[in-house]
Amino acid sequence: MALAMSPTAPAKTLVFVVTEDWFFASHFLPMARAAVAMGLSVAVVTRVRDHRSVIEATGARVMELDAERSSLNPMAAGYAAGQLAGILKALKADIVHCIALRGILVGGTAAAMAGIPRRVFALTGLGLLGAREDASGRLSRLALKGLIRGPLASRDTRFLFENPDDARALGLDPSDTAVTLVGGAGVDPEMFAPRPLPPPAPLRVAIVARMLWSKGIDVAVEALRRARADGAAVQLSLYGAPDPSNRRAIPEETLRGWTGDGVTWHGPTRDVAGAFAAHHVGCLPSRGGEGLPRTLLEAAACGRALLTSDVPGCRALVRDGVEGLLVPPGDVGALAAALTRLAADPEGVARMGAAARARILEGGYTEEAVAAAVAGLYTELLRPA
Repeated sequence: MALAMSPTAPAKTLVFVVTEDWFFASHFLPMARAAVAMGLSVAVVTRVRDHRSVIEATGARVMELDAERSSLNPMAAGYAAGQLAGILKALKADIVHCIALRGILVGGTAAAMAGIPRRVFALTGLGLLGAREDASGRLSRLALKGLIRGPLASRDTRFLFENPDDARALGLDPSDTAVTLVGGAGVDPEMFAPRPLPPPAPLRVAIVARMLWSKGIDVAVEALRRARADGAAVQLSLYGAPDPSNRRAIPEETLRGWTGDGVTWHGPTRDVAGAFAAHHVGCLPSRGGEGLPRTLLEAAACGRALLTSDVPGCRALVRDGVEGLLVPPGDVGALAAALTRLAADPEGVARMGAAARARILEGGYTEEAVAAAVAGLYTELLRPA
């Protein structure tokens, strides 16, 4: 979907703002490739660690911005926004695409300071703000809604959501013309292709995720032990590392201590498709705050049944009893019962896995579908008034 330009017209410039280069590299490279293919000049402004080269391989430039994503210091965020505004002016940005909550807060402020009205706010989940149901959580969401739809937004701001619940949390109708819903970051169905299921017993369940308390890893471990104590033949494999910059990271000694009695922590893996190939079920017992978890997309593409929490993002992909099972977040008993049910129904597990694969291919969850939707959004924003 290339933009129509005169031979002498300079390329329009799209700038992605994201706090961590690894996050962009793991989720958003297809968007960068699609933008380059449209004829846009693309830059990614981020904290650079180890992923500069893989981002630059898309044809995008990488610009350094040192902004801690875990910092809640308003002065630090204001300083980062001031730095970013200078970068946006120097790049002569036409569109600023802000990714994730902190990217939106810093990038939206910088775009306003730089006088750039065309903005894309891509919310990849509300994190703890979305998971908390107490008065503090509700007030925080109200304040966030006021910012994102108030001083940070312009008439030309568009909102990109991975699930309809997050749109509603910010007071937006998912069918609004300013709102675009996409299938998360999408997944490559050829890279994550189905392989034959392992023998039916024991039921092998894999969690491939950052090892964070918010992902419900501890809930899965306790549920697995309870299901095994009740006689279910089931095993749990954990793939992933603690995120040292995330205050909700599970200590390594805890992860090592969980190993045994049907639980194995393998550490991080670069072969996610291989990990799911060795298991029957992809699991994510999240406590909430998700956008649309990539691990569920990958497990589904691999043709694996899904077991996850009934929270925004997860339930956008998984229909209970179709692609997998949904359980209340933090409910050890319900998760144990779901494990026991799946262990006793290998035909159902296979059927759900096939449905999950079909959901990816037909429901707009591929990288190609997501990139096409975002490219259409850029085209609309750059269309002459």
